[in-house]
Amino acid sequence: MSNHQVLTASLERLVEPSSQLPLAAPLARWSVREQAPGLGVELLIGFPVTADGVAGLERQARTRLEAAGASLAVFDVRTRIAAHAVQPGLSPAPRVRNVIAVGSGKGGVGKSTTAVNLALALQRLGARVGVLDADVYGPSVPAMLGLSGRPESPDDKSIEPMRAFGVEAMSIGLLVDTDTPMIWRGPMATSALTQLFTDTRWGDLDYLVVDLPPGTGDIQLTLAQKIPVAGAVIVTTPQEIATLDARKALKMFEKVNVPVLGIVENMAVHVCSNCGHAEHLFGQGGGQAMAAQYGVPLLGSLPLDLRIREQGDAGTPVVAAAPDSAPAQAYLAAAQALAAHLAGRPRASIPIASSLA
Repeated sequence: MSNHQVLTASLERLVEPSSQLPLAAPLARWSVREQAPGLGVELLIGFPVTADGVAGLERQARTRLEAAGASLAVFDVRTRIAAHAVQPGLSPAPRVRNVIAVGSGKGGVGKSTTAVNLALALQRLGARVGVLDADVYGPSVPAMLGLSGRPESPDDKSIEPMRAFGVEAMSIGLLVDTDTPMIWRGPMATSALTQLFTDTRWGDLDYLVVDLPPGTGDIQLTLAQKIPVAGAVIVTTPQEIATLDARKALKMFEKVNVPVLGIVENMAVHVCSNCGHAEHLFGQGGGQAMAAQYGVPLLGSLPLDLRIREQGDAGTPVVAAAPDSAPAQAYLAAAQALAAHLAGRPRASIPIASSLA
C-alpha cells in the first residue's frame, strides 16, 4: 500500500460531527496528491456543509496528517448531492433528487414547525430545497413561511411554487381561502396531494421536504405508493404517550419500504429565560430510547423555546429570523445529521443530474 493510500485510509476514519458517521464511501471520497510544500487533499461529500463545517473538517484533516508526519498544503471540499434509492417500482422525480417525508404518529408534537425549520436549515447549509405541505385538511406551512396570495399557473395546467427565505413551497392552503374547510373524503385528499407534487413546477431541488399530516392514513399510504421517497424523519416529544404513536409511524414507513433516516425529539428541554434552569417538561430520553430500540439515529433533540413559537406564528421561522440562536443551531445540527445519513444510503439506480458546489 502506497503512502498516499495509507493517508487516505486514515482520513476516511474521520467522522462527520453531527451524525458521527465516518467520512468514507459512500458518504464521502478523499483524494490525496503531492502539492508543494505539502499535500493537496480533496474531499468530495454527498451532503451540504457550511463554511464553518468545512473549516472544522480541514482542522481534523490537518491534525490527522500531522500525526502521520505529513503536512497539509491545500484542502478543497466539493459537494455532490445525488439522488438516492426510493421505493421499489418508483424512480426519483424529475428535478427533485430526494423527497424526505416528515411524519409523526400524532398531532401536537411540532411536526410542521420541525419540517419547515429543517427545510430552511438545509437551505442555509447550501442545498436547494422545497417544502410540500401534504396536510390537506390542516395546512400550516403557508402561515409559517409568511406566504399569501395565489401561485401562478403559466399554462393553466402546472403551478409555479411560491418562495420564501430561499425555499420553494406549495400547499393546498395557497389555493383556497384561509377559512375554507377541506370537507373531502380520502380519495379526493390523496388525489390533491398527488397533483400538488406532480403539477408543481419545482426547480432543480436537492431536497423536497414533505410535511405529512399526523397519523398513518390515506395520505401517508398515497405518498408511499405514488411518490418516490428517499427517506423519512419521525418527529416526537420525549413523553411516552407521544413515542407510542411515533413508533406506529416508524413501523408504517418500514412496511412500505421507506427507510427511516432518524428521529427528531422535539420540545426536549426548556431553559428558563430568567434563571437559566433547565427542565424536561415532557420527560427525558424518550426519543433516544426509541432510536435505540429500532436501530435508527437520533438526529437531534430540539428545545422547547418561546422564540420557536413566536417566530413561527409571525411567518419568520427561527432558522431564518435568528440563525445564530440556540434553537436555530439545534435545527442546523439536525439537518446536517439528516443530510449525512441520507448521503450514506444507496444511490438511485436511474441517476439524475447532480448538483456541484
